[in-house]
Amino acid sequence: MGPVGGMGKIGAGLCLLALAASAHGASMQWTGIRDGSLYLQTDQPSTVTVRWVPAWQADANTEHLYLLDGQGRLADERLVEAAQTSGEQQWPLRPGAASYRLEIPGYSFRRYTVEHDARTRALFAPAKVHFSAEAHDGDELYFKVAAGERAVLAGKFHGGVHALQARRVGDGKQLQLNLKPYRAYWQFDQIALPVADVEQTWRLHLQGNGKVAFWLDGSANLFAQDPAQLQPVRQDPGQTHLTLHDDVLGPTPSLGMSLPYVLPPPSAYAVIDTLKPRAATYYSFVDVTAAKADHEDAFRRLYQDRFGITRDITLLAGSQRKADLRADRTSSSGLQAWLDTTRALGGKGLHYLSFADEPNLNYPDFASFQQMFESLAAQVRANDANARAGVRIAMPASSRFTNGPLAENAADRRGIDWARRLLETSGDRIDALAWHEWMVRDLLATRVYRNSVRQAADLVGLDSQGRPRKALLLDQTNISSGSSLSPYDQETHYAALWWASVAINASADGWLDMLNWFQSADEPQYPKGMVRVLENQRFELKPVGLAQQFIQQHWLDQVLRLDNDAFEVDALAMATGQQRSLLGVNKSTRAHQVSLQGAACPQPGASLAYFGPDNISRNAPFNCNAGQVGFLLPGETVFALRWTAALPPQPAIRQEAP
Repeated sequence: MGPVGGMGKIGAGLCLLALAASAHGASMQWTGIRDGSLYLQTDQPSTVTVRWVPAWQADANTEHLYLLDGQGRLADERLVEAAQTSGEQQWPLRPGAASYRLEIPGYSFRRYTVEHDARTRALFAPAKVHFSAEAHDGDELYFKVAAGERAVLAGKFHGGVHALQARRVGDGKQLQLNLKPYRAYWQFDQIALPVADVEQTWRLHLQGNGKVAFWLDGSANLFAQDPAQLQPVRQDPGQTHLTLHDDVLGPTPSLGMSLPYVLPPPSAYAVIDTLKPRAATYYSFVDVTAAKADHEDAFRRLYQDRFGITRDITLLAGSQRKADLRADRTSSSGLQAWLDTTRALGGKGLHYLSFADEPNLNYPDFASFQQMFESLAAQVRANDANARAGVRIAMPASSRFTNGPLAENAADRRGIDWARRLLETSGDRIDALAWHEWMVRDLLATRVYRNSVRQAADLVGLDSQGRPRKALLLDQTNISSGSSLSPYDQETHYAALWWASVAINASADGWLDMLNWFQSADEPQYPKGMVRVLENQRFELKPVGLAQQFIQQHWLDQVLRLDNDAFEVDALAMATGQQRSLLGVNKSTRAHQVSLQGAACPQPGASLAYFGPDNISRNAPFNCNAGQVGFLLPGETVFALRWTAALPPQPAIRQEAP
């Protein structure tokens, strides 16, 4: 792309993707990055410098930057605190044949500039559909298509760059891709590139200013400032060392999903049975139940008695997606109808109730939410029969937790802050802390789920048995919020890897009680379910649904302590009596040699299963030498090792907050 003209333009705050030599020619810069990977390879000691400035609501959001070495180890990471709206991080790069990977996970609230030595080979892998950078009209990049590849250039209009022009370097052949606005977020434009029997190099020209989304399908999704740097990325095999300890950290959470506000047809029973939800998120529309008190009776009883779901949370709302309820007659009547229905269920299990759906996003201020909460909480507590029926009060069911919602003034609306304020005034009325987590789109960033659970446990405190004093419920989550969906993550194996990683990270400390995917089945405007809806009331599992099936087959009752030195491979050790399960996921494309110590040698009958990109579960080989289990784990694969131990595990008592 065009020259930057030195650091002066960066300092002036221009939002562009600047991909050229600096004024002195000693370094190269990439600016305006919001979501993507930068692969860096050097043959001499060097450094990479990352600088950032705020883009939108940066003061409400912490972020992480990750630097991985050529074997997938975490060379270093940077936690960017919310207060650090601007800043800088510098890392050394050691010479080697394999590439470092600098990860800037989206959705990012900052604009990142990356500067490196001009001799360092750099390739940028942008996000697909989601915008990856902010560009300047006339910026240019290069990409390569191998001989025989059927490559497609694609892009999406996000209000900034409106066209992509590709010119073949060899003969000047030119293609134009205009980017049009679409009603649905997941729609985009694409153009097939000509197939050739020789390698082709193309120059990509961006037309327009601002947000840009561009990518390649059918070929390596890699772009360079210098066409000479368009070489395959080398990533050497990785090593994962796991050590199992025979002490229990706590129970595994109940895994489930959001279920529809209707009685499902009998044709859906088989697919729900396959998913085996042990928890559920429901809505209760107070205007509907105020008018017809028994509206929810049939489907709530079916979910409990037919499908065995005895852990659930209900979010009070109004029909037509009304989320900001008032403490009025309709809300009170609708709540009373819900309480009557819940008592009629017979007191099986626990039924958590939240008086709002994402109040930090939908209410004008905390005081308005607090007033409504206190009124409806008093109504629930007024009758002891509600508690005997398993009714528990959860709050605040916030939009995101440690970070702010996607709204103006987000710094005043962080879920953890609203939860803290409500605990201070109404702690004796609150049984559970609930929240929704969105926009953690990057596989390498899913470890923030473990961090949010730890911060939630720290907020409510631990009891003498090392358990959180309030139940912790992550009752809605998905890769993206609302309808801001990409088919590359929702409709593919990517969602399977993501869900497995989220389940592992959120469960790792044994503190979470419930984890629910949102939502169970696709809807026309929200195709983000585990299940695809076909014609004639037929249903089929999407990749994430198939992953849920695999996970539930190997999900046991208790979390065992497990040490893991890997960054690209997540793992969770579990137990039920003498049964043992090691569930894990390789989130990278490279293979990892996995070793497990502490499991002795599994007895005959032990098994290892892989769930790979074809979304099919297969048995896999493993070996055991000198008490250490080993196996070669392919890239982008969920795995489960099952065996029987000699004795049940022992609980580990923890008496301090994390």
